[in-house]
Amino acid sequence: MRILFNNVNFESRSGPNGFAGKLARMLQNMGHIIVADKPDVSLNFIQGHYPGVRNVLRLDGIYFNMAQDWKKQNEPIRMSYELADAVVVQSQFNKELVFRYFGEKENVHVIHNGTPLKTVDEIEPAQLGMPRSNVWFCASSWRPHKRLADNISYFQHCAKKDDVLLVAGSGDIKPLENCNDPRVKYIGDLSWGQLISVMKASSNFIHLAYLDHCPNVVVDANASDCAVHCTSSGGTSEIAGNKATIVKEEVWDFKPTHLYNPPSLDFSNTVKNNIALIANDISDVALKYEEILL
Repeated sequence: MRILFNNVNFESRSGPNGFAGKLARMLQNMGHIIVADKPDVSLNFIQGHYPGVRNVLRLDGIYFNMAQDWKKQNEPIRMSYELADAVVVQSQFNKELVFRYFGEKENVHVIHNGTPLKTVDEIEPAQLGMPRSNVWFCASSWRPHKRLADNISYFQHCAKKDDVLLVAGSGDIKPLENCNDPRVKYIGDLSWGQLISVMKASSNFIHLAYLDHCPNVVVDANASDCAVHCTSSGGTSEIAGNKATIVKEEVWDFKPTHLYNPPSLDFSNTVKNNIALIANDISDVALKYEEILL
């Protein structure tokens, strides 16, 4: 099968593009051909439509930030949704979100993100000079709803005095500038392999993002055998596994909200996740995509 990955930049390490690269490589390993034109099927990431062939839309979430013109931002996504022969969403949370904003539609499938477990197994843990049990980690493209300041505060609330928190990623890292805790260390924007290496040397991974959809870093943290700490909002808990600790938040009503001004968290209000870890090998995920693409 000739597959077009439409609206994808394989050179980018952003969440959608990074996942697209993993999926494309696995589909190639399965015998499919990734093409730039004349496809048999077009797999459109976020938005797009290729005339004359089967179109599958893979959604990465939609817009609902009241500080932006969310209706205008959603319009090309809505058009792609309506034109698509099938739609893939990343989580049950995303499915409900899309249905509420765009209306219900047949042939909408939940496929959680995956990662190449064999490759993860082959990557050596980073040599950090301290026991894994003392290392906490978080990583993101930092924006206000990713809650870097809360991640740091949560570490300080939970960690032992000789623990460290390593912070990786790009974007707004100003909360680090206001943190004078020597246990909190910024280690830069890492490649995927470096990210996995640090995860395999860490015991805890913090991801307290507000209304996140299906973060790849949490999939990778689970694959690296980290205990995940996340919030109950959004779709993150669906992939966090039953080792995860959930910081409970008020249930969102799906109405547009100030995404970049998330509510405060009560770190004492936690529960163990009751959702079993979903199979997250990219080979299993690719088989699910293949079934829909055919």
